[in-house]
Amino acid sequence: MAEQPRLDVPSAGARRFGLLPRLNPDAVGAGAEAVARFLGTGRYLAWQTIIVVVWIALNAAAFAWQWDPYPFILLNLAFSTQAAYAAPLILLAQNRQADRDRVQAEEDRARSAAQRADTEYLARELAALRIAVGELATRDFIRGELNRMYDEAEDSERREKKRRKREREQAEADGLPSA
Repeated sequence: MAEQPRLDVPSAGARRFGLLPRLNPDAVGAGAEAVARFLGTGRYLAWQTIIVVVWIALNAAAFAWQWDPYPFILLNLAFSTQAAYAAPLILLAQNRQADRDRVQAEEDRARSAAQRADTEYLARELAALRIAVGELATRDFIRGELNRMYDEAEDSERREKKRRKREREQAEADGLPSA
């Protein structure tokens, strides 16, 4: 005997009612956006105006072809049906756009936070470099030190020459051969 589902246990999956088709939400949303994009154009308004004018002209002037006499109830029904479908499609398109805007805003916030962190890091590195450069010898300092050392070397050389000259003079005065 086949095992019957227990009535005291909730079913695992969602129920499907009859033969309702399963629609891809992304495809429905893309279609809704396409319809909403078309409904928001001047081309749509122009076509709708032309159709309404032709409808009224044919029903008001051509008495033999009147399928919708003066109060134009069929035209009003068509507009009501169009509005009944257009409003939810436009809302669906707006919801999808709001979702995209929210995702974009989150990405912008993340990118902004990363850029702020990078900027703060670079500012710290730049400050550290400025401090390090302040401790390094500059070109003018090195030039000054080299000039001072050159002057000291020249002074030392002059003193050495003077010392040798005195030693030679002293040796000549003492009658000793010079070295």
